[in-house]
Amino acid sequence: MNILMIEDNESVSEMMQMFFLNEGWEATFKYDGKEGLDTFLANPHFWDLITLDLNLPSMDGMIVAREIRKVSKTVPIIMLTARDSESDQVIGLEMGADDYVTKPFSPLTLIARIKALHRRMELVEKEGKVQEASDQEFDIETQFLKVNTKTREAYLNGKLIEGLTPKEFDLLYTLAKKPRQVFSREQLLELVWDYQYFGDERTVDAHIKKLRQKIEKVGPQVIQTVWGVGYKFDDSGVA
Repeated sequence: MNILMIEDNESVSEMMQMFFLNEGWEATFKYDGKEGLDTFLANPHFWDLITLDLNLPSMDGMIVAREIRKVSKTVPIIMLTARDSESDQVIGLEMGADDYVTKPFSPLTLIARIKALHRRMELVEKEGKVQEASDQEFDIETQFLKVNTKTREAYLNGKLIEGLTPKEFDLLYTLAKKPRQVFSREQLLELVWDYQYFGDERTVDAHIKKLRQKIEKVGPQVIQTVWGVGYKFDDSGVA
């Protein structure tokens, strides 16, 4: 795996380099936002994953993530941030990050997150290659929702839910596969992020918030909160 780590703290980079080498991964380290972006843009298809600090000299991590997403919608991005507010996390996800890790963090936690995200992306790629259904066939088709995993598109009441990130699509697909079944945050971390021991439940809440905002642009809310338990998909009340 080829990792691009954009991180202005050299001690953090040096620490992670040892762990990356132990996993057999190649890593390139950049300590400036613009320099990191330029490195990515020079060869966008080379990188398997990017870790991106939020506070960077020259160019903020949020802007770097947004510019990366203009070129690649799929390269996994894990944002590293010393901030711990929900608003910063949501903004990071909105700019295109797939996940975030709050500093200070354990190197083993970051390694586990990288592995989980990379496994998930490999699975998505394999499903896309083996699926032979036409673009007009849907893997999920309820009364009001249609989901096509080949095109990674979802329609509510015949209207496209626009701008879904890979994780938002995976969340919707996971919930909609079993309508009205309640999933705990822990279950969603395992099913969507492949986190079993290193998950942060706020990751689920932040993604659900953004997913709901995009759903509400085209129709009624179909992702319901079950207080004290988790979330479920239910379009039985959609008119």
